[in-house]
Amino acid sequence: MGEEIVDRSEGFGERLLGVLLDRVRLLPPQLIAPLIAEGVAEMGGREVSILLQDYAQELLVPFPGRKLHVGQPEPVVGSPAGRAFQSADVVEVSRAGGGVRMYLPLLDGSDQVGVLALTMDTVDDDDRRLLCRLAGLVADMLVTKNAYTDQFVLARRREPMSVSAEIQWGLLPPLTMTVPQVELAGILEPAYRVAGDSFDYALNDNVLHMAVIDAMGHDLDAAAMATVAIGAYRHARRVFVGLAEKYAFMDQAISRQFGDDHFVTAQLMHLNIATGELELVNAGHPAPLLIRDGQVLRQLESATTLPVGCGGETPRVREHTLQRGDRVLCYTDGIIEERVDGGQPFGEERLIHCVNRLGQERSDGMRADLRRLSHTLKKERGGRTSDDATLFMIEWRGGAADHLAVLH
Repeated sequence: MGEEIVDRSEGFGERLLGVLLDRVRLLPPQLIAPLIAEGVAEMGGREVSILLQDYAQELLVPFPGRKLHVGQPEPVVGSPAGRAFQSADVVEVSRAGGGVRMYLPLLDGSDQVGVLALTMDTVDDDDRRLLCRLAGLVADMLVTKNAYTDQFVLARRREPMSVSAEIQWGLLPPLTMTVPQVELAGILEPAYRVAGDSFDYALNDNVLHMAVIDAMGHDLDAAAMATVAIGAYRHARRVFVGLAEKYAFMDQAISRQFGDDHFVTAQLMHLNIATGELELVNAGHPAPLLIRDGQVLRQLESATTLPVGCGGETPRVREHTLQRGDRVLCYTDGIIEERVDGGQPFGEERLIHCVNRLGQERSDGMRADLRRLSHTLKKERGGRTSDDATLFMIEWRGGAADHLAVLH
């Protein structure tokens, strides 16, 4: 058999991406995989895999679509696919028998969707540029089609999920967000049984609105309360009210729906991404930690307000000013109240020790560092997570004037 001829003519890449865009618009979700495999084959590629992050953020699991190569899950830490996923850069591995195995991050904006893996006999800079554009298109396909299929959700699951966790995962925004001025990421544990913990955010003009909540109780009761709290928070946020008014609106919603004997602790924040000015309302929640140069500098103190639902007075808003590179770590009480060492609580001191220890190691970026912290804390707890345990981190990088170049 003669050697397969691959079209490398001028304009081939644009034509290929144009054809894929035209075909995908009305394509049912189950035909996305063969369409991607065929597109890669047009470029001379083979052994195509789509790797998606599992809910525990520990593995990249293969999507079992037609014409795709389905291998074993790859760890997020310590594998070529994991390096591509965490760094958001292309990773290439030369194969002993010839050819190059390529791992391309699948990014929807800045949200990490997964990794596109494929093998090429040879690869040049034109191939790399085209494959990166193809990976961007694949990420868009997966996010768009995910809105009306369960196939991608099911592929990411490594164990059965509780009804309360089902509700919470459906409630969450993307787990990560990056713009030039700020980056954020969140992790929920236990991934398949989480109930009352949640977080939410929105970037409106120069203000990043954020909330981290912990609804009392367990299972469906906690999930229902968290759903009402986040719904009330979003409603208040979208009518452009301040932090104190957001708190009051959430407080009324929880009290009216569940009565005075139910409550939700909350951390409500506004960050001006141009100036680094942070406004904070603490409603019975653990105080956030300010991290500078990898080390915990102090708690971000604020006047403690009663939890949401308890009819507290108008809260006092505390203001802090961040420096470039500062990180703010929010967490729920499940992180520090887990019983270890013969019944002793894990405690804030151990949390700070873990943050400082990891801060002395090489940083792989904020998102990767938060994931590593979550896994380290779980290991320190002996693998136990008996209550919801959420981490939510923000990194402020500098004002808008420093990043105008991205528009040109």
